[in-house]
Amino acid sequence: MYPTRLIRRFRLVERKFREARMFADAVSSPRHPIMAHIVPIRRCNLSCAYCNEYDNSSKPVPMAEMIHRVDQLARLGTSIVTISGGEPLLHPDLEEIIRSIRARRMIATLISNGYLLTPQRIMRLNRAGLDQFEISIDNVLPDDVSKKSLKVLDPKLAWLNKYAVFDVCVNSVIGASFCAPEDTIRIALRARSLGFKHTIGIVHDRSGQLRSLTEQQQTILNDASIQNKSVFSFARYNEFQMNLAHGLPNRWHCRAGSRYLYICEDGMVHWCSQQRGHPGIPLDRYGREQLDHEFHSIKSCAPYCTIGCVHRVAMLDSLREEPRATLDEWMSSTGGKATRAKHPPLVRLLSWIYLAPKSSIRRRLFVRLTLRLLGVSQS
Repeated sequence: MYPTRLIRRFRLVERKFREARMFADAVSSPRHPIMAHIVPIRRCNLSCAYCNEYDNSSKPVPMAEMIHRVDQLARLGTSIVTISGGEPLLHPDLEEIIRSIRARRMIATLISNGYLLTPQRIMRLNRAGLDQFEISIDNVLPDDVSKKSLKVLDPKLAWLNKYAVFDVCVNSVIGASFCAPEDTIRIALRARSLGFKHTIGIVHDRSGQLRSLTEQQQTILNDASIQNKSVFSFARYNEFQMNLAHGLPNRWHCRAGSRYLYICEDGMVHWCSQQRGHPGIPLDRYGREQLDHEFHSIKSCAPYCTIGCVHRVAMLDSLREEPRATLDEWMSSTGGKATRAKHPPLVRLLSWIYLAPKSSIRRRLFVRLTLRLLGVSQS
């Protein structure tokens, strides 16, 4: 019998340590990418109407080239590498790409529609060292907009629950299935019943900008979002989405091209999947000058941007630059302000230790000790 639970617990502890190291590194220094998306294949086995990130003809990027790109991301000091597409499970050497990411001490995550999953493929992903698998499910029954339905993918979720030793996250795009937006709640409940995380994206146009949500969709988004209970989960912080759901802009500094990179199948660096061509520089030529320039640049598309992974990366810089104000917002499950007295005990303890005045012996001692334990440079 495959000892999935035991291995899953061991891997969880080991993964949390590496995530803590990534977090400490991100908060300590702004001079490296936190997350990069790489595309090993643009082809997809589905054709969801709202998606503009696929075609039905592209060949896989050769394995040697993918390894070279992983090396380049490691050179830049990247913490997390997310493999997306198209449909990455179509790449014949996917597991070797994951192994190369892990061999360079980077966190390896994968975004997939899940259609090609089998128990055997899940076991191969386990052995490759995958850290997180994000599966997209938009509705209960497939429709003309999205084929990624719970009816089709529920057996895949059951296999993931039984065999996977990596984290699993179910993501739903609200606004993608116009017939039954309440499906998002059913999908979230099913995901959590299996012990998986659930996140929500907002449907966007072909430049990553907001599409208006109906009043019913806004209510569903709020109901599904407030069910995220984990104190330290990015899914809990939903101010970006609440503003967008009501057609309001967000005031934030997008760090795409610096803290977040999108590398297309041609090896070019872009701000994100929806702003391909900006800056459009080959990864081989990307270095400190480009990272610094994009860190400070202002993106005109930012106010109504719906790209959640870029928002989450920006949150870490907000925590580094304005820790107390960011924590106050983060600890509020409704997007409003939370008083510090209402913060969970663990958050108050960590704030007392790490957010003491810079001259505090307590803060200096614990920061130095934490960075040493995590193996993070103290420069």
